Amino acid sequence: MTEPSDGTVAPREVIPAGHAALTPDEGAGGPPSRTGTAALSVAALGVVFGDIGTSPVYTFKECFNPEHGLALLPENVLGALSLIVWALILVVACKYVLLMMRADNHGEGGILALLALAQEAMQSGKVRNLFVLIAIGGGALFYGDSMVTPAISVLSAIEGIGIAAPQLNRFVVPVTVVVLVLLFFIQRRGTRSVGHFFGPVMLVWFTVIGLDGLVHIAAAPQVLAALNPAYAVTVFIASPLRGFIVLGAVSLAITGGEALYADMGHFGRLPIRLAWFGLVLPAIVLNYFGQGALILADKSALENPFFHMVPGWGLIPLVVVSTAATVIASQGVISGAFSLTRQAIQLGLLPQLDVFQTSTEARGQIYIPQVNWLLLAAVVTLVVGFRSSSALASAYGFAVTGTMALTTVLAGAVMRRIWHWRWPMVGALLVPMMTIDLALFGSNVMKIPSGAWFPLLVGLVMFTLMTTWRTGRRLVLDRVASETMSIGDFLGICGTAPEARVFGTAAFLTSHRQHVPPALLQNLKFNKVLHRTVLLVRVTTDNRPWVPAAARIKSRALGYGFWQVDVHFGFAQTPNVPRELGRAKIPGLDLACGKVLYFVGRANPKSTPQRGMARWRAHLYVFLSRLATRTPEFFRIPADQVIELGAQVEI
Repeated sequence: MTEPSDGTVAPREVIPAGHAALTPDEGAGGPPSRTGTAALSVAALGVVFGDIGTSPVYTFKECFNPEHGLALLPENVLGALSLIVWALILVVACKYVLLMMRADNHGEGGILALLALAQEAMQSGKVRNLFVLIAIGGGALFYGDSMVTPAISVLSAIEGIGIAAPQLNRFVVPVTVVVLVLLFFIQRRGTRSVGHFFGPVMLVWFTVIGLDGLVHIAAAPQVLAALNPAYAVTVFIASPLRGFIVLGAVSLAITGGEALYADMGHFGRLPIRLAWFGLVLPAIVLNYFGQGALILADKSALENPFFHMVPGWGLIPLVVVSTAATVIASQGVISGAFSLTRQAIQLGLLPQLDVFQTSTEARGQIYIPQVNWLLLAAVVTLVVGFRSSSALASAYGFAVTGTMALTTVLAGAVMRRIWHWRWPMVGALLVPMMTIDLALFGSNVMKIPSGAWFPLLVGLVMFTLMTTWRTGRRLVLDRVASETMSIGDFLGICGTAPEARVFGTAAFLTSHRQHVPPALLQNLKFNKVLHRTVLLVRVTTDNRPWVPAAARIKSRALGYGFWQVDVHFGFAQTPNVPRELGRAKIPGLDLACGKVLYFVGRANPKSTPQRGMARWRAHLYVFLSRLATRTPEFFRIPADQVIELGAQVEI
């Protein structure tokens, strides 16, 4: 068995042409300079804040969608604005930017990084499994958000063409599809390249929408009264049911919050915080208030208040800029999906996929082609199927608010177990956070019949895939372990009945510290020989993203020419076994690349009745295992140094 222990799998990470290989120790230095921080803040505008920064294009008008039943009265306009602004402050600013970004796992963010952090303090196996399932559920829902966000963002902007030239409405969907295809095709250039190109565009975007809102606020300053949260409460007092339903539209304003946290590893905590408080939050709040001021003066502008805010001569330029901005809005969730997928692979929740490192300077910037093309197919299907941003709004919000609620649960575990906060302090933060999350999620649950069924379906599919892969791998590891022997017994046999020893060094990859690798037993059984030096190499993925070189490899002598070698990687690192063995300090051995022969066991799972999984799940696991890249490629082992020995494993 060649897979790492603890149910984890190491991906193969490839450096695209034109990029130098990034070693695991690069990019781990001290804080960036002021110039570097400013540049990263601008780049973050084009990756992290695209989603939340373009929400003003469609959010406010959706609050007054006739299906919600909220009358277009001045008090309701102020109430909707108050709900939006305080959702931005409490959920995005307080929860994510100030609190959740403290809960980083050595710089990495996202619900799976949070899971790895929380697991460090979990002593009970049942509790650990519960939190794993919670994190899998949140991660599964995030994939649904990654599909809906690009579709609604780009489609809502291009719909502005219909205001400038109604006769062009029939071209909205085809143009949207073309723009999205181009966006996904440039992903292979990496988030850093995309960020440097998109960042200045978003800088212009936030400046324009902020100034646009400021102009209308100056004409109707009474709209600033919505800063008083009492107006948000009046919406519920007038009609609790309608107020609850409107929360589903309000959640559109905060849909980028989870992606912001997931993308933290791409740019770092400080640049993201500076960009949020220095530009993003002020700009979008000003624009929302500007839309409210416009509606108070002219109710007919509710058709599309964002585009009606500008004079006729500025409409086409705004459509162009908003189209560019909403294309960029998709970048945050796409990058977040890449980060989430690599973490899931390393934590043993998804099959191994090819991961491309796209930056020689920022170790968290990656590209996964399989995920990229699957997202593109799903996004195009959504655009063609729903055909309007208003229809897609019903599908939007469910996935991200569900992920937000599950993230809060894991955050509570981190507060208590990792930060060692007292229960009163944990409760003081957790109760209001969870109350808000559940209220937003509950409102979006009501949209399942009208569109939220799609992200729910995606979430269920991804949850099934991840839990099936996790369970199947555990069964395979247990099955293999039951058919081998302990290392102590094996060494005893070697001492009393030694086989022929041939010159050279052989490395056998193993998943169990106490058991002999099946490939070693097979080689001894059929070839009747052992190499003079045998390395039992166990690769482990730790619950941290990066393991420094000094702590990455340990070795100890077992006797009779056998050595046990433990290699540790973080869940955001690229395992390279030959390179690490070259660093091992074993007396009298030269383990440089090219001087070690690797024996790799390959477990071929087979579905059988009365085993540990339902038949359909066993068949699904077998199918997924066939899609996974071969083990030697994951560990960067040269093909001419590998001997593979297969074995069939029943599950």
